[in-house]
Amino acid sequence: QVRLVESGGGLVQAGGSLRLSCASSGITFSSYAMGWFRQAPGKEREFVAYINWSGRSTYYTDSVKGRFTISRDNAKNTVYLQMNSLKPDDAAVYYCAFTYYTGRYNLKDYQYWGQGTQVTVSS
Repeated sequence: QVRLVESGGGLVQAGGSLRLSCASSGITFSSYAMGWFRQAPGKEREFVAYINWSGRSTYYTDSVKGRFTISRDNAKNTVYLQMNSLKPDDAAVYYCAFTYYTGRYNLKDYQYWGQGTQVTVSS
């Protein structure tokens, strides 16, 4: 059984920081890429960040470049999203996801998803 479990969400003031974690099980984690997505109320789920199997290749949506950092610890089967300089527009439920593919940023290219963790940013 594949499981992805996010944690680390919460309430922060604009300009603050949070670090999200996603713990995985049931997959050969270190062999595959992972992504972070988010979904705000009334909006479509959108891509946020990508990291390849080794952690040496990353990609971000334009709105978070320079503020968010995706990383992974394959020994712990965990992927992280460090979020700095948070803005109210960053408020959403954040999901981690698994993909068998390489260099894919489309929602449809991910096969397994976590339950999400809520990030709230006050102005």
